[in-house]
Amino acid sequence: MTSETPPPVDPTPVERRHRVAERAADEIQHRLAEPLRPGLYLVATPIGNLADITLRALVVMTRADRIYCEDTRQSLKLMQRFGIEQRLDNYHEHNAERERPRILAALAAGKIVALISDAGTPLISDPGYKLVRSAVGEGHAVHAIPGPSAVLAGLVESGLPTDEFHFAGFLPPKSGTRKNRIVELATIPGTIVLFEAPTRLGDCLADLAEVLGERPAVVARELTKLNETCHRGTLAELASWAQAATVKGECVILIGPGQALAVDDAAIEQVLLKALDAGSVRDAAAAVAERLGVPRRRVYDLAIELNEKKRAKDE
Repeated sequence: MTSETPPPVDPTPVERRHRVAERAADEIQHRLAEPLRPGLYLVATPIGNLADITLRALVVMTRADRIYCEDTRQSLKLMQRFGIEQRLDNYHEHNAERERPRILAALAAGKIVALISDAGTPLISDPGYKLVRSAVGEGHAVHAIPGPSAVLAGLVESGLPTDEFHFAGFLPPKSGTRKNRIVELATIPGTIVLFEAPTRLGDCLADLAEVLGERPAVVARELTKLNETCHRGTLAELASWAQAATVKGECVILIGPGQALAVDDAAIEQVLLKALDAGSVRDAAAAVAERLGVPRRRVYDLAIELNEKKRAKDE
């Protein structure tokens, strides 16, 4: 009688989850044992769901000599959740001039300093740009620890074009100056991404609709949280909804591109002249048509005319 090797037994769902948890813990332990270079670390933090914290973020905050944040009360919740006991200090627009030299002095002394946001990626509608500029200017290392971002989270789930976008932060709170700013944004190609407080959402959307017209848009609210919602429609439709509803939670507004601007023949020819110097008529026409968003046949016909004029001139 021959013995047979029993078939392997697939792990149970509980065993699979334990394996993932163990490997995540092993990775953190491994990273904690490695030396961390001195410098300024820009650490992204969850925008709502604490489970979105990255392993690198936990390691850097655990190893940092000092951690700076905009609001210690908000960031303390995150640190307590993961048992991080490093010193926590404020760095915001009201104390930046006083605190910046202290942070730079710590960096000069070879310390590890972490700058975290209340939610999301530091410097995105948060203070920190001048600190990073000063740190770079004095030759200190600056490291980005990427992670959650309300801008990207809203963009990728909006259903609007993602290949080109422009983040414009918060618009001015007063309608007049807000409309002036919207006019400046009107010709930007791609999807426009904005932040807005719930109390101003309806008025902001109404101004956007008045200036930009019937563009498709999305309001993403409470991203990554239990009550996350995405409202879709035209700007006018969303303005009506927001003005009638009681909106709570931080909002991301995403606005689809407008219609392509009219491009006259003179503008096309100006671009074509350079393109024809670098390649064939066919290649130049294809490149310019794609760049300007106009029909290829129209550009090709203009390219033929230009090429003939150029030959006649040379003769």
